[in-house]
Amino acid sequence: MLKIDGLKVNYGGIEAVKGISFEVPDRSIVTLIGANGAGKSTTLRSIVGLVRPAAGNIQLEGEELTGLPTDRIVSKGITLVPEGRRVFPDLTVLENLKIGAYLRNDSLDDDINWVYELFPRLKERSWQAAGTLSGGEQQMLAVGRALMSRPKIMMMDEPSLGLAPIVVRGIFDIIREINRQGVTILLVEQNANMALKIADLGYVLETGRITMSDTGAALLANEKVKEAYLGKGG
Repeated sequence: MLKIDGLKVNYGGIEAVKGISFEVPDRSIVTLIGANGAGKSTTLRSIVGLVRPAAGNIQLEGEELTGLPTDRIVSKGITLVPEGRRVFPDLTVLENLKIGAYLRNDSLDDDINWVYELFPRLKERSWQAAGTLSGGEQQMLAVGRALMSRPKIMMMDEPSLGLAPIVVRGIFDIIREINRQGVTILLVEQNANMALKIADLGYVLETGRITMSDTGAALLANEKVKEAYLGKGG
């Protein structure tokens, strides 16, 4: 569904992403793992048009996206749940969700109800200011807001960051459920253990290059991956 070929991204004089190529099959969960500064977030930002690539091609279902503005890329079916959640704190939960559908001009009722089915907590807090939600609830809202554009691919940047382990498990359960309902997932995640457990495919990024790729299960069992990214007790 999504094909990245020879992607290079520069920050100032530094080549942050050094000619990587990978694919995200339709209806799969694919994860990018690696240390801080490996180029994972930069890759997502370039796919959605927030950072302009220096070279390479980005294609969605065979259609070239490279160089398109972000709103056009979102309208084609790719959305990003950014690191740090980035909800609008002074707006209500419902208002935040509606902002996620800013490119649409049809009825939002079915999609709002879908988000509320996925996240009953958000329905309970529909009229509450987003800034008063807990970290986990704000992450739910960020995911729900991204779903409002009806994406073919939802990219997620560090969804577990700063959340308690029990909340993280709930977020990953929801990621699996969203995928089961037909949305392709591209996941960047520091918690490599959780990410690889749910991923069909995984890619390891090191200093802007892909150094390893395999199924999520195979990478989870790989001794080099265990040593570098999974730590004691996974």
